[in-house]
Amino acid sequence: NFLLNQRFWTIMGTPVIDVEVPDNPARKILLLDKHADYIEAFEKNKDDFEYCTTEFLRVSGVYWGLTAMDLMGQLHRMNKTEVLEFVKSCQHASGGFSPTLHHDPHLLYTLSAVQVLTLYDSINIINVEGVVKFVAGLQQPDGSFVGDKWGEVDTRFSFCSLACLALLGRMDAVDVGKAVQFVISCMNFDGGFGRVPGSESHAGQVYCCVGALAVAGALYHVDADRLGWWLCERQLPSGGLNGRPQKLPDVCYSWWVLASLKMVGRLHWIDKEKLTGFILACQDEETGGFSDRPGDWVDPFHTLFGLAGLSLLGNRQVKPVNPVFCMPEVVLDRIGLKLKLLT
Repeated sequence: NFLLNQRFWTIMGTPVIDVEVPDNPARKILLLDKHADYIEAFEKNKDDFEYCTTEFLRVSGVYWGLTAMDLMGQLHRMNKTEVLEFVKSCQHASGGFSPTLHHDPHLLYTLSAVQVLTLYDSINIINVEGVVKFVAGLQQPDGSFVGDKWGEVDTRFSFCSLACLALLGRMDAVDVGKAVQFVISCMNFDGGFGRVPGSESHAGQVYCCVGALAVAGALYHVDADRLGWWLCERQLPSGGLNGRPQKLPDVCYSWWVLASLKMVGRLHWIDKEKLTGFILACQDEETGGFSDRPGDWVDPFHTLFGLAGLSLLGNRQVKPVNPVFCMPEVVLDRIGLKLKLLT
């Protein structure tokens, strides 16, 4: 639907691709009950097409759903026993976690598994030393991390590794100094970061790199003003945020961009009112849930990041969210994990 309503704006001679935000009164308030019902139904209806086709990222899907429910104060509605049994069954002999049974372990799903277990205060049910060994074994001589045995290097994996070890209290297992140096080598002239040295700046990679530096206590390497400006340029006339120039806005960037701005102390540079309006317009008032853009199909991924973005914008109907780990602040307080951010 958004393609039919696509708008082209011109700013300083450059066409900007954007979408039209419909004037729908039902989408101007946060429909918390609808969203909680949507997540609960998605988890229960395991024969639905959408559920079956997301098997390849199941553990991450569990994290998105549970975190969304926790931010809404509805975690008690989920089946804790079933979740813990499933997550535990995804740990391999290598110590890493796969997205579901009969898949290979990967850093992405290992972090999601650790986040889920941390939400439920149940880290003790898995082989923690196995996780630490798996993560440490993926660090390369230059400080980078590969995602799994197939060897792809990406700054996403730098963040996943350090975040995972921080949640487990085992940062000592890797060479943090080298990890920081690799992330810094991925910084670009515009203040942003790419997935490897020399690659294009992207808001998702910015979040991962800034998050990794935050976990490592090395945010002083970031040029906060230069990066903050690049991040604020991601806001379009509709109020939504994109991930890089000449792209459409997407609710998930309400998280990647806002969390990064929060970590570098520049959250006040964004137009919060317009962004709030864009996020709320991406709700489905009938089914609940958030989509990437107004009128599109909803999913748990965008539902979490829509809620988390609203939390960072100060919406008090949602619990305060930690900008580094995308988990409720109360969870990080419980395990005593405090990080110093820029102001």
